[in-house]
Amino acid sequence: MSDSTPLGEFLRARREALKPQDVDLPEHGRRRVPGLRREEVAMLAGVSADYYMRLEQGRESSPSPQVVDAVADALRLDDEAIDHLRRLTRAPQERRTLPARHDQVNPQLLQLLDSWPDTPAFVVGPALDILAHNALAAALHSGFQRFDNLARMVFVDPAGRDFYQDWDKAAQSCVAEIRAAYGYDPESARIVAVVETLSAESPEFAELWARHNVKGKTRQTKNLRHDQVGDLQIQFSAFTVNEAPHQQLVVYQAEPASSTAAAFTELRSRIENSQGGEQEQRAAEWIPESIRRP
Repeated sequence: MSDSTPLGEFLRARREALKPQDVDLPEHGRRRVPGLRREEVAMLAGVSADYYMRLEQGRESSPSPQVVDAVADALRLDDEAIDHLRRLTRAPQERRTLPARHDQVNPQLLQLLDSWPDTPAFVVGPALDILAHNALAAALHSGFQRFDNLARMVFVDPAGRDFYQDWDKAAQSCVAEIRAAYGYDPESARIVAVVETLSAESPEFAELWARHNVKGKTRQTKNLRHDQVGDLQIQFSAFTVNEAPHQQLVVYQAEPASSTAAAFTELRSRIENSQGGEQEQRAAEWIPESIRRP
């Protein structure tokens, strides 16, 4: 039986990413498989090798909380990966699936975005689709073919390599964020479509997706390069939208009196209504009709 369940794929990927020395096990000659053996993980978790094999093969999908914690400890998972593992072990009816209209953005949130003329801000969905944005966010990303989906922009758009100065970090972050959202709803048609499209178009995305790393958006610094205003150092924050927990409000800020703040001022001065309309029209091409900004 193939390891085709989300739970089995996650366990296998994380097992193969570990080396014996990572878990204080001795090396015993040449290994025929990457990473740890199933028997070694089972031993570390205190379960039978047969039971652990059933977990990876999808023949046992509802382990007890105690077993989940033991396996997580054996695989040296961090807190976010442990939460992801727990979600994957839930029965489908227990998961918080995405609502049918998860792409709708609250009108008050749209007004909030537009009330920040000096701060780039946008709303992303679980597959990193841009669901809404203000004018400065569009101007900041004007070098891309479309301001539609952060993962597509990083992996497929030629501008991504120049715009994200820490491209490897941005790439890993995008994939880990989509993987985290996938854990909440493995049946999400939109997430599956984005993953399939990017896996076909970008071998780098496919390779990172296979690692099963999980990481949500956090506050951090981003180093960007805009083709008109130069290098930017962005203070990045993401906030969960209470009435739509599957959406996140992303805000880019600059240190006061910094060169980045001056660049934001210059970008704002360049914004014209016609440019904003063109950006909105281009963004709609890659996003399904149901996910375009209201």
